Amino acid sequence: MNIALLGGSFNPPHIGHGWIARQVLDFCGADEVWLLPNYNQSPSKDVASVPDRLTMTRLLEGDKIRVSTMEIDNKLDGETVHILPYLAKEHKFSFIIGSDQLAGFRKWQGWQKLLIALPFLVFPRPGYPAEPVEENMTVVESDHLVTANISSTIIRTRIAAGLPIGSFVPEAVEAYISKHGLYR
Repeated sequence: MNIALLGGSFNPPHIGHGWIARQVLDFCGADEVWLLPNYNQSPSKDVASVPDRLTMTRLLEGDKIRVSTMEIDNKLDGETVHILPYLAKEHKFSFIIGSDQLAGFRKWQGWQKLLIALPFLVFPRPGYPAEPVEENMTVVESDHLVTANISSTIIRTRIAAGLPIGSFVPEAVEAYISKHGLYR
């Protein structure tokens, strides 16, 4: 089975994560996309608790979109290279990266090892060049591709400012954030 991994803090998860996952399924030959919330953030930043982020990320699950807890279960440090020993040998994996991450990719711990082990799918983000910086990176392309500048950072900023977020996160995620008083 071909599985594309979409890692991140999911702090909070939003419709952009769902759009990326759906379109990787549509245009890249993936059989499933696994959302991979991290246990620790690298570099370190303020994030909601692991249980909160995991619960919210599970609200994005759907047809061929699953949540993998391999980073959480193994208490990994957020460095993508450390997931490699936990990837099941019976599957073929790729890793999804936003084009906003390309400029700093060579600063990732073990980036050379990652490129040997996993093909990277580069998802375009408005305002960032989507030119692969290394071999084994492929840009997700289609005349039907939908991109947006939605980010968890923008959503947290909107929450702190008392602005609505209902158009940017699934309804269940919005309800969870409200019920638990997150990001205020």
